[in-house]
Amino acid sequence: MRVLVTGGAGYIGSVLVRMLIDAGYDVICLDRLFFGLESIQELLDNPNFKLVRDDIRWFNPDVLKGVDIVTDLAALSNDPTGELDPMKTYDINYLGRIRVARLSKECRVGRYIFASTCSVYGFQERVVNENSSLNPLTTYAKAAVLAEKDILPLASRDFIVTVLRFATAYGLSHRMRFDLVVNAMTLSLYKEGVIIVEGDGQQKRPLVHVRDICGAIMKVMEAEPEVVNGEVFNVGSNEQNYKIIDLANDIKSAIEKPCRIEFRGQVDRRSYEVDFTKIKTKLNYRTRYTVRDGAREIYRALEEGTIKDDLKTITVKWYKHLLEMHKLIKDIEQNGKIL
Repeated sequence: MRVLVTGGAGYIGSVLVRMLIDAGYDVICLDRLFFGLESIQELLDNPNFKLVRDDIRWFNPDVLKGVDIVTDLAALSNDPTGELDPMKTYDINYLGRIRVARLSKECRVGRYIFASTCSVYGFQERVVNENSSLNPLTTYAKAAVLAEKDILPLASRDFIVTVLRFATAYGLSHRMRFDLVVNAMTLSLYKEGVIIVEGDGQQKRPLVHVRDICGAIMKVMEAEPEVVNGEVFNVGSNEQNYKIIDLANDIKSAIEKPCRIEFRGQVDRRSYEVDFTKIKTKLNYRTRYTVRDGAREIYRALEEGTIKDDLKTITVKWYKHLLEMHKLIKDIEQNGKIL
């Protein structure tokens, strides 16, 4: 079975491709590699892994020949990054991903899994499920809503389409990120002895470990078509709906190091509690990891020096850096050369 993973070198993708290889799949990773090769470097000599360095907006459709399943993760990830250039966010996260879905159908790929986000719920007073009205507050979330609406109708008997709305991810990855709330809190605790809470901490957010996200993707890949075709599933667990202040206290007790909680910044308008009953009942899906597990593994990796908090671990800062470097190079190059 051959699987193409767009964004396969990213935070979720670099974990997923390894889990797929371990499960016996042949994996094609299509990635622009904005963050470099490090996250998949060790896989390049694996006979069950192939890297295609390309962009979902213009890759050659021949890549899809012989592919059985497409898992579409490629996107400008997270809400702050989406606001850097809203038009580019729509171009990649909406139009680019529709292109992947349509080409997948044209090339007779059997299954297509679209990675969406629980950010589509925005601000909600009540617990939301897959049938609740959407309230996207950011460009990132709005692009996801548009993509969902255009991709779901592509589902047919021969083209199995599933949308997965991920809760906020956390945990170790080969492309580490410290702009995710659990990871960021753990890092600030490690570096400063402080857990930083944005705003007043009363906003609610669902959370899920990155490996549990990958587990959900694989559940969908292996499910009977009639169970998942044309369906939307929230990915996470009811037990991991948190108020941010409660999350901070949970991480504090998990690490058991002297620290204080400090409130900074403006209140985040996004606040929602999500019901994950559907994926649990229809797919017999269970999460394996808790926030405490994620915080402990990250703290341990920081202590051991196996991960570092360089510029690349804050997505929006890295993209800003790339844009600044691109402008600098364009300003000084002549005839396509620096020297």
